[in-house]
Amino acid sequence: SGLEESFHKFAIFGDTAASGNNMTGKNFSKMCKECGVMDGKAVTSTDIDILFNKVKTKGARTINFVEFQQAMKEICVKRFKGKSPEEALQAVYGLIEGKEPSSVGTTKVTKVAAVERLTDTSKYTGSHKERFDESGKGKGLAGREDLTDNSGYVGAYKGAGTYDK
Repeated sequence: SGLEESFHKFAIFGDTAASGNNMTGKNFSKMCKECGVMDGKAVTSTDIDILFNKVKTKGARTINFVEFQQAMKEICVKRFKGKSPEEALQAVYGLIEGKEPSSVGTTKVTKVAAVERLTDTSKYTGSHKERFDESGKGKGLAGREDLTDNSGYVGAYKGAGTYDK
């Protein structure tokens, strides 16, 4: 149950159209790496890729939960040498259960002085200044279009609207 839940979470990671019943090779590799099944010594990324291609049905690009369990049975003996296959399988399941895909190494917003200066809207001049309000939030279409003033007065005329008085 905990294992199947983790399988579904990793299966839908990074793919909005995924149902969670099938897992791609990329997500299988990510799961093995993040859960500690792939340790870089006994089990490498190459081993994981070979194993994935071995258990998936020919011509398919994904594995289901049954094929995933078969893959875990094969990798557990390699990962936990010296343990019986049953103990090794339980150890691998213990590594995976309850885990979720993390977003480690995702792009973070940098605050470098040059970037800070370029994105500070209070320092904008000319027509660019008109595109933002005082708080620095964009005005959208109103800031990009020249809205026509049909009052009959010239653009910067100070006494606009005083004719009738």
